[in-house]
Amino acid sequence: MDGLNEQQQIRHDKLKALQTAGLDPFRHVKFDVTALSADIHGSFEQMDGQAVSVAGRIMTKRDMGKASFIDVQDHGGRIQSYVRGDLIGAESYEGFKQLDIGDIVGVKGEVFRTQKGEISVRASEVTLLAKSLQPLPEKWHGLRDVDARYRKRYLDLIVNPDIKDVFIKRTAIIKAIRAFLDGRGFLEVDTPILQTIPSGAAARPFVTHHNTLDMQMYLRIAPELALKRLIIGGFDRVYELGRNFRNEGISTRHNPEFLMLELYQAYTDYHGMMELTETMLREVAQTVLGTTRVSCGENEIELGKPFARLSMVDAVKKYADVDFSQINTTEEARAAAKASHVKFEPHHAKGDILSLFFEEFAEKHLIEPTFLIDYPVEISPLTKRIPDNPEYTERFELFIAGREMANAYSELNDPIDQRERFRHQESLRQAGDEEANMTDEDFLAAVEYGMPPTGGMGIGIERLVMLLTNAASIRDVIFFPTMKPLGRQDI
Repeated sequence: MDGLNEQQQIRHDKLKALQTAGLDPFRHVKFDVTALSADIHGSFEQMDGQAVSVAGRIMTKRDMGKASFIDVQDHGGRIQSYVRGDLIGAESYEGFKQLDIGDIVGVKGEVFRTQKGEISVRASEVTLLAKSLQPLPEKWHGLRDVDARYRKRYLDLIVNPDIKDVFIKRTAIIKAIRAFLDGRGFLEVDTPILQTIPSGAAARPFVTHHNTLDMQMYLRIAPELALKRLIIGGFDRVYELGRNFRNEGISTRHNPEFLMLELYQAYTDYHGMMELTETMLREVAQTVLGTTRVSCGENEIELGKPFARLSMVDAVKKYADVDFSQINTTEEARAAAKASHVKFEPHHAKGDILSLFFEEFAEKHLIEPTFLIDYPVEISPLTKRIPDNPEYTERFELFIAGREMANAYSELNDPIDQRERFRHQESLRQAGDEEANMTDEDFLAAVEYGMPPTGGMGIGIERLVMLLTNAASIRDVIFFPTMKPLGRQDI
């Protein structure tokens, strides 16, 4: 092949020689594995002297003449194998010596402990199962470049095996969430990802085209309105763990494609959602980590004690020293923003500016778990108003370590009010707000048939995994984060 470096060429030549000799390693279709490295290390006393078959990737190789040692890495860890020519045969040993670090092998042999105390497999047979045509990163100690680790997650997992623990915990977290919700009588459902109207969140959608129907469609930004239709249809408790897509910036907290838990429960409100959210996070942490105390950067977070509650108005008053309970008009809010150097858009009203103040001055201070409650109606188009304070809504967001973790409402079930909210959102779109909601006439029709009082909650799974694994970036908890492709020469 053209363009191969010296090491790559040597590996290709070895493969060609094997194929010429009728020993093509890629023709193997099966190898019966009877033990994993973790099993052997964990149960050595019971397995000492036992015949086993292990398989994995060669990570180290030490040639000592008539004998050699290799470390074989499987998905449970590594196991050393002791390979001698008089045990596997002279011809097989010559072939074994041609193996490279990175090759995938199957080893049959007997479990024993070396004179230096290393638990090992004394090989009676070594089979090359796949040839590695690319050398592993320098000294196979680790893929250090962060960008390369995300682009080549397969290499990251090979040479930085500790990263596997994050993804094992991710799966455990998802299983624990399902168990918790199933135990409370929720029904797991799935709703369309392709939608005719992007709805349920303030976000810019990805746009696509359906050829047969000759119509524009969108990847969903949230499953909210579909799930509420199921509440209307008579399913009192539903949840979905599914993909959402938002055509917006990429950062340590945002990826355009992400996994979301969204749930709805009839005959409750945002207070009920607070109890559910708090209890669920506590039980998930205990199940997955064995503790409710987690590290998050420099902070130690205790999920076992009651979560704090703080209104957005009080948070801004506390951290920005601006009291929005004394601000009555949009003009007064804009004057306060200018005085505090808070940037706002021409279409922003009083409630929008309150939210901007919170983001600028207060959000970073909410380290211990805190339900930020009572959001302005301008930024809560799907939420019930507070009866005696209709400028604000029965909504909360949960903040932990200065990060938004969950969003929940007492769901708006008044179709007349909901139509007015949609009209306001449409006016914002016309003013240039690409994240404003579109009017969903079918959803309005569904609500007109009667929707029970309902509480709803959504939580980004990646952000929860970040919290419970002390990950600094969302890319650390997604196998294949969204990244701009590089040319072949740059890979």
